[in-house]
Amino acid sequence: MDPISPHGDPFIDPIDLEPPQRSRSPEDSTLIVDEAFAQKTRWNCFGFLRNGNGCHLSTECILTTTESRNTQAIPFYNILWAELSNCEITIQYAKPTARNVVRVSSINYPIEKPTQPHAIFWVESLLDRAYRESQRKKRIKVLINPFGGTGKAQKWYLSDIEPIFAAARCKTDVERTQYRGHAVEIAEQLDPDAFDVVAACSGDGLPYEIFNGLGKKSNARRALEKVAVVQLPCGTGNAMSLNLNGTDSPSVAALCIVKGIRTPLDLTSITQGNRRTLSFLSQSVGIVAESDLATEHLRWLGSQRFTYGILVRLLRKTVYPCDLAIKVEVATKSEVIEHYRRALATQPLPEQRRDSLDSQDSDDPLHATGLPSLRFQTVNDKLPDGWILFPYDKLGNFYSGNMALMAPDTNFFPATLPNDGCMDLVTVDGDISRIASIRSILAVESNKFFDMPHVKYQKISGYRIIPRNQKDGYISIDGERMPFEPFQAEVHRGLGTVLSRSGHVYEGPNVVARSRESA
Repeated sequence: MDPISPHGDPFIDPIDLEPPQRSRSPEDSTLIVDEAFAQKTRWNCFGFLRNGNGCHLSTECILTTTESRNTQAIPFYNILWAELSNCEITIQYAKPTARNVVRVSSINYPIEKPTQPHAIFWVESLLDRAYRESQRKKRIKVLINPFGGTGKAQKWYLSDIEPIFAAARCKTDVERTQYRGHAVEIAEQLDPDAFDVVAACSGDGLPYEIFNGLGKKSNARRALEKVAVVQLPCGTGNAMSLNLNGTDSPSVAALCIVKGIRTPLDLTSITQGNRRTLSFLSQSVGIVAESDLATEHLRWLGSQRFTYGILVRLLRKTVYPCDLAIKVEVATKSEVIEHYRRALATQPLPEQRRDSLDSQDSDDPLHATGLPSLRFQTVNDKLPDGWILFPYDKLGNFYSGNMALMAPDTNFFPATLPNDGCMDLVTVDGDISRIASIRSILAVESNKFFDMPHVKYQKISGYRIIPRNQKDGYISIDGERMPFEPFQAEVHRGLGTVLSRSGHVYEGPNVVARSRESA
């Protein structure tokens, strides 16, 4: 039986869980099933196309009759598992029940016994198509922060997340964190051969602890490469999931993790005093840091507390004087756009992603053992060669990011890439006019912040910042408050590992798409 082609583009999902502006690919094809036919009769058609080399799964995998009106289209991406048991095919999938919610559903098809060899092949072909590059049956260490955000992480895990992991045949080991820093201890003791993924059922704080715990291991580089760190968004700040999965829905994020593609992630070493920590998300001094950390008492506002904090400080024309030295890699906005465009055009094949990064460190004696050595030394050492320390008396905002979205509709860094070996740096003077300040806030939400003339945007590989003329203030590393004292940052290309939808870019608008729209 030939497959039935629906009207229109066969590669467009009829059930759209995709974030805006994500490009389509053959993995977005659909499985057409006939619910009325299920369990009513024996069925021996498995959606094959025949050619000289035998059978293969068609573009649309079909279990239906030509005249049936009881069909539904399931994106391959949403298929969690399929199996043949007792002359019956069972397909489990993530069914949308609301715009940002999916629930596990299943459909069963009886088959004739003589067709079982074909059915076995069909089921395996379906799973190949549904998972493609993603690993099946992931072994996941789940860490739940029962105190973070609104305190609903435990509830959301049981209702929204665990059923999806179970349907996808993932093996889970669940542990609840008991106190601040507990995830650091758990990750430090973790056996990297026992798990494929560590999933933080929390906000952005737990992933920060997990990366730093893995970084404390004696085999830190191997652990950070082997174990993917992911977020199941259950906190106030869910930037990691927004960037990698395109969602802050716990159930949709669970589906994205089941289907996630291993992706190398740049990590940044922060040295301050005698301490060395790892940052995966952002570092800030000035308005953004203060707006985040000084508004903890307004958590009931959700992500709006951040906007409120920025607006108040911009209108006050607050400045944060400092001495600053930067290792610039891409200096101008036009060069930044071209850098991003080249990265899109030269994306490596899946098997090359990690190999191309490993080759850079093949002569490093610490390879696959502890953390990489620091090329630029620490904040306590003399300034690296070629760096120039200059006074920045009117600094309003120093914001360095490794991911694009810091909150929903808050894209400060539209040119960031997961593993280009750079941080994206935004600096804004603190004495700009109030009108320019208000326009800046509006520009962030409309994805035009990058274009503002008073916004300086560069790609850098390191920096040193020394606050001046203030006894106390706010320094934020991945949303965590650090002592108000000098610190230095240095990027390590592809040191960490995450799971993402694309394997090479973040979700959401980027500078190339923005430049096309404005052209």
